[in-house]
Amino acid sequence: MGPIDNLVPLIDNLFWVEAPGKGKFPFCNGFLLTGKETVLIDAGIGGDLIKKIDAHYKIDSLIISHSHPDHIMFWHLLSDRRIIMPKETPDVICDLTMLGKRFTGTLEKAERWKKRIADGFGLKAMRLPDERYAEGEHVGNDEVKLRAIHAPGHLNDHYCFFHQDSGLLLSTDIDFDSFGPWYGNPECSIDLFKKSIQKVRSLPFRTVCSSHKPPLDRKNGEEAFAKYTALFDRQKEKVYNLCQQPRTLHQLIKTSPFYRDLMPDKQVQDIFEEQLIRKNLDLLEAAGSIKLENGQYRQV
Repeated sequence: MGPIDNLVPLIDNLFWVEAPGKGKFPFCNGFLLTGKETVLIDAGIGGDLIKKIDAHYKIDSLIISHSHPDHIMFWHLLSDRRIIMPKETPDVICDLTMLGKRFTGTLEKAERWKKRIADGFGLKAMRLPDERYAEGEHVGNDEVKLRAIHAPGHLNDHYCFFHQDSGLLLSTDIDFDSFGPWYGNPECSIDLFKKSIQKVRSLPFRTVCSSHKPPLDRKNGEEAFAKYTALFDRQKEKVYNLCQQPRTLHQLIKTSPFYRDLMPDKQVQDIFEEQLIRKNLDLLEAAGSIKLENGQYRQV
């Protein structure tokens, strides 16, 4: 079998796996560890690519960085292998309706999420893992040992990974996307997300590689971290500017400041838009920049 074009070597025995569509949802880029044991980090690289890699290397283990759909999407193709998840991943991973409730807040919204996201993209309910890992523990294989870095805010069970010897940082969904940091689930937290970014950024990395962008060297990585972090304030400013004219939460959601009405399913868009807006409204209220009066948010 010839070489697999989507594999880009990062260090010995560790490859960046470029997903279809440049790693855009419902895909994400992955990482392949080779040696005596073959390990895939995240299952969002597409079914065809998983099958091709498995035929060439025989994947022994699947490590999940966190439980968002694009990171677990094709896990079922490796359901008979060793599955390793964060200790923080809840057991609702085994029930798509309850997973949807975790991601949306209510059972009614969960049904919409399940129909559009889970059923729409073919996501299967996961089984419980064979192993779990936690902050500071090492995952990988004998050839490549990665330190697990708990980085909540994007999701409670979100992890990054660091290879001390080479300075390789896998920042997963600290992803440097121009959309900006994403915190559209009820359990997400802007404050925790900022702290996680600072925690990961402070590591002595030489190369940083995320789940949705190509690898970056130290200089470009530092610039990417700075731009990405600055987007928190730009997101908050968007919401603040909308409150120049008094608006209800429903009216704010309908302006779609984050998704710009580009999601095909407007109901799912509204679910995530609400979470993104609410979290910024909370910050602005706490700072005394806006106030809720007669059901409307307005600048002070």
